[in-house]
Amino acid sequence: MRDVMLYVTLVLNVASLIGLIAGILLHSGRGGGLSDMFGGGGGAALGSTAAERNLNRITFVMALVWIFTLVAFSFFLERT
Repeated sequence: MRDVMLYVTLVLNVASLIGLIAGILLHSGRGGGLSDMFGGGGGAALGSTAAERNLNRITFVMALVWIFTLVAFSFFLERT
């Protein structure tokens, strides 16, 4: 059972890491980021501030999941 939890934690860690990288790359830097990526029509309908706010929330949740799975993974490896 412990090996199953170890592998589930590892899969969650890698998935959250990929989501975190994607979320960070979608953020606006000097350009418009997510709001300018889809052109004027999509950005106007969704609202650039709403898109960026939601992207901030999703990225923050992915970071929390990554940190918690990293700590859990270290506990699983410590007790082996």
